Amino acid sequence: MTVAALLRARAGDDRPGLRSADDGRTWTWREVVRQCAARAAWMNAARRPDRPVHVGVLLDNTPELVFLLGGAALSGAVVVALNHTRSADELAGDAERADCDLIVTQPRHAGLAAAIGGPPVHDIETPDYEALLAPHEGAEPPDDGGITEQTLLMLIFTSGTSGRPRAVQVTHRKVTIPGENLAERMLSPEAVVYCPMPLFHSGAIMAAYAPALAAGAELVLRGRFSASGMLPDVREHGCTYLHYVGKALSYVLATPAQDDDADNPLKFAFGNEAAPLEQKAFGERFGCFVIDGYGSTETAIALSPDPFGPQGALGKLTPGIKVLDPETGSECPPGRFDDAGRLLNGEEAIGELVNTQGLGLFDGYYNEDAPDRLRDGMFWSGDHAYVDAEGYVFFAGRTADRLRVDGENFGAAQVERALAELPGVRQLAVYGVPDEAAGDQVMLALAADDFDPDAFADYLRGRKDLGPKWPPRYIRVARELPATASNKILKRRLVRDGWQTDDPVWWRPGRDLAYRRMTPQDVARLRTEFDKRGRLHLLEGSK
Repeated sequence: MTVAALLRARAGDDRPGLRSADDGRTWTWREVVRQCAARAAWMNAARRPDRPVHVGVLLDNTPELVFLLGGAALSGAVVVALNHTRSADELAGDAERADCDLIVTQPRHAGLAAAIGGPPVHDIETPDYEALLAPHEGAEPPDDGGITEQTLLMLIFTSGTSGRPRAVQVTHRKVTIPGENLAERMLSPEAVVYCPMPLFHSGAIMAAYAPALAAGAELVLRGRFSASGMLPDVREHGCTYLHYVGKALSYVLATPAQDDDADNPLKFAFGNEAAPLEQKAFGERFGCFVIDGYGSTETAIALSPDPFGPQGALGKLTPGIKVLDPETGSECPPGRFDDAGRLLNGEEAIGELVNTQGLGLFDGYYNEDAPDRLRDGMFWSGDHAYVDAEGYVFFAGRTADRLRVDGENFGAAQVERALAELPGVRQLAVYGVPDEAAGDQVMLALAADDFDPDAFADYLRGRKDLGPKWPPRYIRVARELPATASNKILKRRLVRDGWQTDDPVWWRPGRDLAYRRMTPQDVARLRTEFDKRGRLHLLEGSK
């Protein structure tokens, strides 16, 4: 099965197919396919002699992005998903490595797109873009044209331990397989899928767009996620299925509760990385089933959550998926727990999730090898986990050099480069520590004689190469950082200590760049927040 075949199956479908929650515009599936066919004809006309055209998209969740994705699926072209939270210099590198022939954007991001340089830029809200598509209006969906499940459809960027993002090859099968699986489990043609998560991430493509297309359900787009707007959108548009990532549920739960919150059509919320207790709280407050899965952009490893399994489990190990010691390659023993469910043998039980039988749905990175992920025919995820005696898997965090903050992936090396010119610092290291709700927070360890929080905040404000999610939340200040005999900083020890260390720690409790000294009372309050969300186990092993 291909995305092109799924679209052609909708060509005569007059049921609702696509809706914009931002401006209320709607399309039937028949109309969606016609729009996609016009883009397919345009992309075929722009095809290069040596390869399909690569169309960079720098867009919010707009209907045009859905039409472009469908056009690529029908024509064999490739959509390159560009992340507008990155800087122009970073995006220029992304576009070059992905061989972008052109970039399609919108007024909100037009300045950023122009600053990238290189490929020509087309703004979807200009007469020039309308003129570009006009000759292809009314085009019929092309036949299969040699498109198979292994045909490249998208390039979606993720970050590796080197700090440089890699373009993951998203083939047709990588979209249709999860789409059909989720549609079969949770959707019907009468369902309505709510998609407020960005379509430049794989999660929204595979867990919102794909199942809606496979089921013939209506897809409702919201340009950008709004915690306060979630419930009104669900009610207004009759949404039965919500896709989320990370802290989205936490943000919604932080909005004032109302007695009638459960009076809504929502049946399922599906996503990943929500805290276990917040999954429970969201389901109870809004009257739906919350299903939190595990997956990555590579999709070399996928685990299906078991609603009858222990709280917080990602699901059971599937054939070939194991937790291995990253240093020895041996399989980690099951976890042992006390009466309160706390992990007792984290040092030996926590290892890296590995697909020992191959690459799953991972079709490689575009024009790049990945020796840190692909070793001895196995895929090493970079995600740490442990299993219980029954084979249920529990997430334990990421490797020190890969961070995910508020749903955004980046490498510690990127942040370290931006902080490399800090005055008066002998050594520094950036690493991830668990966030109390979901994902990670950035922590910085400094070897320095003193620390001026105001000067540090001023330095951050002056760094144009610092991403919006990169400013550290915690700063550990020490005389020297733990290191090997070859002077390699022992990040594993820093991660283990986290912010529960005898060294002074400064932190910013809020979003503003305002740092203050962490107190024992702060530590106690943070531990309470982790405990309330069922994530205290992520601090096990810390002092």
